Amino acid sequence: MFAYLEGDLTHKSPSLLHLLVNGVGYEINITLQTYEKVQQMDHCRLYTHLQIREDAWVLYGFADEQERTTFRQLLSISGVGAATARIVLSSLTTGELERAVALDDAKTLERVKGIGAKTAQRIVLELKGKLTAGKISGPGSVSGHNTTKDDALIALVNLGINRTAAESALSKLKDSSTLTVEELIKQALRAL
Repeated sequence: MFAYLEGDLTHKSPSLLHLLVNGVGYEINITLQTYEKVQQMDHCRLYTHLQIREDAWVLYGFADEQERTTFRQLLSISGVGAATARIVLSSLTTGELERAVALDDAKTLERVKGIGAKTAQRIVLELKGKLTAGKISGPGSVSGHNTTKDDALIALVNLGINRTAAESALSKLKDSSTLTVEELIKQALRAL
């Protein structure tokens, strides 16, 4: 419902923010990763996820789109709710989570409070190949990325195309570094 909210921070804690947007104060649940990025700010933009439950509407906020996307991917896993996803993203950065999944390192996930062996294995299994924080380039480093190509990939996935198929189609394109996002999407759709 809300893509993002931008406004003045009127209250900050490691798990909760109050964001004043045009006279309306929003209570937003956050991760520790987001708190570290916004704790020194007075004004910020948070990418949001609204969870509607029978008893409450709960708003979650993230300092960047990548963290929100990872949160939503965690929510898609059976047995992982919003509280668990938030704890995972408070304990691990998106890059650390991606490395753990790419390397089948369920032990890293088991160290997160509330994550048992079965849930850790399920997270690794279901997120394998879905996280796109960057390519593994060494033990503990995540490489930079081409935002134009990444934007095209996100758009293709949002159109309902399988991530692996979309990545394959984008990798087949010639001179992709000179194309705009729109041209990349069009050519990738033709290549599918």
